[in-house]
Amino acid sequence: MDHQHILKGKRILLVDDEPDILETLEELLYDCKTDSAATFESAVSFLKNNPYDAAILDIMGVKGYSLLKITHRLNIPSIMLTAHSLTPDNLKRSIEQGADAYVPKDKLVDISLFVADVLSARKQGENANSTWFSRLNPIFDKLFGKEWRTSDQAFWDEFDKR
Repeated sequence: MDHQHILKGKRILLVDDEPDILETLEELLYDCKTDSAATFESAVSFLKNNPYDAAILDIMGVKGYSLLKITHRLNIPSIMLTAHSLTPDNLKRSIEQGADAYVPKDKLVDISLFVADVLSARKQGENANSTWFSRLNPIFDKLFGKEWRTSDQAFWDEFDKR
């Protein structure tokens, strides 16, 4: 199915402390209704006052993990977006805390695909991990080294089963 069709009219909360990233996200998600927050506090206000189909949360600068706890509690599919926190530990932590995807900022151009994957999986009552992870695993291998999963092998084996 065309990913733009999945996104049409969806309400997405965008949270990042970099105005150019927020602007780029708004442009890339042109079929969506977006609200942009540059601070933790403004993101919390948006979450208190509006329903969302998904949230895109920067990890650094806006207390991304604290926001993830809130969006997870509200059952809002959430995508963690990062540049400076691009590590195996933060990837694992994001998954453990309920993120639906973990996307490096250098893959921002494909954000509509990741959001559509997450929304489609949620609609079908499935986990989106296999789709976004298969798209990004070669990048993780390149950045972290081929053996990066061995330090937490049990976790990644369980992740693969899901």
